[in-house]
Amino acid sequence: MPNPRLWERYKNYLCQCPEIGLFMDISRMNFPEGFFKEMEPIMQMARGKMNELENGAIANPDEERMVGHYWLRNPGFSPSPETRAAIEEAIKEIKAFAGDIHSGRIRPAKAERFTRILVIGIGGSALGPQFIADALANPTDPMTPYFFDNTDPDGFDRTLAEIGSALKETLTIVISKSGGTKETRNGLLEAREAYRRSGLDFPGHAVAITAAGSQLDREAERERWLKRFPMWDWVGGRTSATSAVGLVPASLQGFDIDALLNGARRCDELTRKAPTMSNPAALLALMWHHATGGQGLKDMVILPYKDRLLLFSRYLQQLVMESLGKKYDLDGAEVNQGINVFGNKGTTDQHAYVQQLRDGLNNFFVTFIEVLRDRNGKSIAVEDSFTSGDFLNGFLNGTRRALHDGGRESITITIEKIDAWSIGVLIALYERAVGFYASLININAYHQPGVEAGKKAAEKILILQTEVLNFLRSRKNGESLTAEEIAEAVGNPDEVESIFKILLHAAANVDHGVTVEKTDNIIESRFR
Repeated sequence: MPNPRLWERYKNYLCQCPEIGLFMDISRMNFPEGFFKEMEPIMQMARGKMNELENGAIANPDEERMVGHYWLRNPGFSPSPETRAAIEEAIKEIKAFAGDIHSGRIRPAKAERFTRILVIGIGGSALGPQFIADALANPTDPMTPYFFDNTDPDGFDRTLAEIGSALKETLTIVISKSGGTKETRNGLLEAREAYRRSGLDFPGHAVAITAAGSQLDREAERERWLKRFPMWDWVGGRTSATSAVGLVPASLQGFDIDALLNGARRCDELTRKAPTMSNPAALLALMWHHATGGQGLKDMVILPYKDRLLLFSRYLQQLVMESLGKKYDLDGAEVNQGINVFGNKGTTDQHAYVQQLRDGLNNFFVTFIEVLRDRNGKSIAVEDSFTSGDFLNGFLNGTRRALHDGGRESITITIEKIDAWSIGVLIALYERAVGFYASLININAYHQPGVEAGKKAAEKILILQTEVLNFLRSRKNGESLTAEEIAEAVGNPDEVESIFKILLHAAANVDHGVTVEKTDNIIESRFR
């Protein structure tokens, strides 16, 4: 039976934010009496650090960089007139360029207009644009987006096959701050070759979003690509959705980028000034701290009950996990921090992993995201007087109740509808919650040493591949060898496992001319 005391708790702990069209319920989180009083001193410290960051302090000491994604939606907050002017000029150029594309003033050589966008990026250079594109898409959009967000050859082929003969109408946007990111560079080269095979001039279909003077910037300038937009070193990839990274594709797709920026700006303003109990970003950070013990002891499950928010959990995986997953704190102590994030959408999840959430290991907390408006216009009754949206709402609240009855904690974020404003609000809300939480646990949210370690390890594998293939090509007698024999021959016996994996991959593809003689025990297979 429902507990009437829950209603009193709901009223006491409902954070109402009409200024941004959002309210947040934390009443189903089982924080103890006195929790907020106990946490307020370090919450005030976190707010002070956020203020320092917004005022231009070096927030990423590893790279001696400021962190200024908040300036993107309020250039007046930037620390210098030059930065403010650069942000304002970039937004003006984005709007003008999109207008020229939509009107046909800028057009492809072999078609009347650009009708498709191919976005090439990785990590934050793809996840933010993908999330915005999927959340706000409509059949009447002037351009349809596609993405190269990996270095998977089959993925390239599938996307290009979807575009098909419309490649001549496709504008390609290459996003890379350095211009040297391997996945993005590979996507660029694959796209360039596809245009060449179709008899199309790639520079006449290309736009770069990159740092001034980067490898990509120089290439785009030399080849006279259609346009170059800036990426600044004070904007990290996972917080770049309100920079040119997110705004150029969004503007080309026909979205109201002013509304998106204004939603984010208004959320920033509210969460900058409001006292803790009226500050949804501060409350989110505190609920994360309560749920995980400030040590990542529980997972964050994101359950949006709206198809348009399907990609939100993927977007948040990078924002939260890359920001908070750190081995060391700011004092150099080993802390192994982080919060795991997963999710899909309701009610799909109720037919998947909600069974475990309700009855399995209690190692998580849920964030429900509720969207009040079902659709634009009237819905039919699918059963008695119930609409399909009524069922969606019923399943959300039923799951919330069932989890609570099972002793599982949850937060519910409610917005009126999905539009550019509300997407801007959600982006800013979680960016600021991540910033607050990072200060609460004393880590640097704005670097990614683990990502860099992975890149360096991949480089070693590719160097090893070159050694192995050169060795095989040098053998004239055609004798086949096992991976162990090849590892000994190239002077890397400790790398035999990596060499075996390299050889298996090379033999499965026609590119390098490697063949394999398989045996019952695949480890003993021989390669030539």
